[in-house]
Parts: sequence; structure tokens; C-alpha cells
Amino acid sequence: MKKVWIVVIVLLLIPAQAHAIDTHARSAILMEQDSKRILYSKNVHEARTVASISKIMTGILAVESKKLGDMIQIGDEIDKAYGSAVYIKKGEKLTLEDLVYGLMLRSGNDAALAIANHVGGSTEAFVKMMNDKAAELGMKDTTFHNPHGLDEGDLIGNISSAYDMAVLTSYAMQNQKYRKIVGTKKYKLSTNKNTYIWHNKNKLLTSYKYTTGGKTGFTKKAKRTLVSSALKSNLNLISVTLDDGADFQDHKNLFEYGFSTYKNYKIVSKGIINVYDDTYYKDYNLYVKKDLTYPLLDTEKDHIVLKIELEKKRKHKRDSQVGKVTVTLGDKKLGEEKIYIKDLKKYQSGFFGQLRSFLTNG
Repeated sequence: MKKVWIVVIVLLLIPAQAHAIDTHARSAILMEQDSKRILYSKNVHEARTVASISKIMTGILAVESKKLGDMIQIGDEIDKAYGSAVYIKKGEKLTLEDLVYGLMLRSGNDAALAIANHVGGSTEAFVKMMNDKAAELGMKDTTFHNPHGLDEGDLIGNISSAYDMAVLTSYAMQNQKYRKIVGTKKYKLSTNKNTYIWHNKNKLLTSYKYTTGGKTGFTKKAKRTLVSSALKSNLNLISVTLDDGADFQDHKNLFEYGFSTYKNYKIVSKGIINVYDDTYYKDYNLYVKKDLTYPLLDTEKDHIVLKIELEKKRKHKRDSQVGKVTVTLGDKKLGEEKIYIKDLKKYQSGFFGQLRSFLTNG
């Protein structure tokens, strides 16, 4: 048996003025990282070869393998590497983590092959892992054929879209180790054969102060591709451009548009939640486990609706779910959080307190 309370909330915050934005890209997207709301789009589902930004998948799979500390001796797997490289040599020893830095900072195709061999056992097995992960994340426009993104000669390039690459980056940036690697400007290491100093090819890390990471890419077929992320005032943004000769500037412009036009609103706060007119659970503390935030235009913030649904459970245990709160904007569902029951608001003793507790809990 359920009773529903509907509460309309009004968020009185400083207005933001929207303005038009465009890019030089064939395909482009600006997405808020946590909600995945699209703030700008242009041919976002057009599937095309994406070059080295596909190394984002290679990098996150390596990080998630829990093998970053493994010492690897480079072998014949790098024989097929050409183009962008970190120039590691056969017999050279370095950790998987070192290889991921070389992959993400310098776009090393040799590093990509070494990673695939160690994490997947072979390039073919690793590519299967890439496609399995893409399916798990709902990347419907994506098919991976290699761990590096090359699409020349006999190599079939990795096919994806601006939307899918934003979804992938949104997922990867939730990983603390991955965020640290792609946000690193310079990495130095010494091996048994050489000493390296790798500078990140993502120029936004030094030219745009809000940048938190990203990955560059280029082939003759894909042209310039770029993924980047930025954080300002609790708003996490992801930008992807495909075939864009002015990509770094376009990403700055997209971020500035996002930061000036949208604000991340905390609509539901973690902790105790008060439900007006609820008499069934009036003696108990109800709570949600995490904040629910969403990026909104100033013109949208007065139209947010919270719908609270509570189930009248005769038997319930502490920290069990007793309902949910759903956030909507017009016909669109923005998010949902479960409501849990904690404990009595104040300790009840004596015969009547024990009787009430017995009756409530069955």
C-alpha cells in the first residue's frame, strides 16, 4: 500500500544567461559528467573512425585490471607499432602503470600493444575486452578493432561517435587513478634501458586552468579528434570533437559556454529527509544515501518537481528501503534516490513505547 506526496521546489539562485555556441567540428558534444546531460550537440551519433581517443578505453581497462604494479618486460608485441610512440625497446622493463602514462600522455602506440598483450593475453583478446566494456556502457555506435586507434593500411580503425566517447569518458573519470593519470602534465621514469620525460599532448592542461584531463587523436582519415574534461564550481564537463581543426579553442569555448549557462543544483541532499503530511513514519528518521544533483538553466530551475513515494510497511528493519524520491522536469525524469528508514527520532521507553514498537514492527 503506497501513499504519494508531491512537492514542488523552487530554487532561488543567481540567474545565468544562455547564449548560442557552435564549433568547427564535424561532430561535437558537451556533456555534464555525472548526470550525462547533453549541453551542446552536433551530429553526436555519427559513427566514424576516432583515432587515438580510443586509447581512453585501453587506459581504463588497464587501470581496472588491478595489475598496474606488474613489472613487464617488453617483447615482440611492439613489432607492429608505428606512428605515435614512446619508443620503448624489446627487453626493457617497466610497470603497467608506466605504460599507461605513456599511453595517455604521449599516445604511444607501442605502449598500447604492450598493455593489450599483458592485460588481455593477446591483442585479439584485449580488443574483445574493449568491445565487451563498450556494450556494458551502452556505447551503441562503437566497435573497436585495435587498442591504439590506427586506421591506415591493413588496419581497420576504431569506430565510435562523439556521444559514445563522452559516455566512456564519464565512466573513466569516476576512477581516481585514471583521473590522476590523464590530469598529469609531466611524467618521468627510468628503466633498465632509458630515462624518459613525457609531457602531456593535451595542451588544455596548461592553457585552460579548469581542465582535468583528456586525450588527443589524429589520423589522416579521422582528422583531429579530442576529448577533454573540466571542472568549475562543482560542474564537471566533458567535451568531445571529431574532425575539428580548431579543437583546443573549440573546447575552451564549449566549456566557457557550459560554465556560464548552467549551474549544478543540489536537488536532493544526502541525509535525513522530511516528508510533509507523513503520519505513518512520523516517529522515524527517513534518509537518502547520496546527493542528487543536476545541471539546469536558470529558466528551468523553477519547474523541478519532487515526487516522494512511501510504502506503508508493517514490518521493516533499520536501513531498509521504504520508498523513493523521483525528480522530474516536465515529462523528463532527471533522477531517483531510494529512501531508507533509520531509527526512532527519540528514544521511547515504558509500556506504551514498547507497545508502539511492537505494533509498528509486527
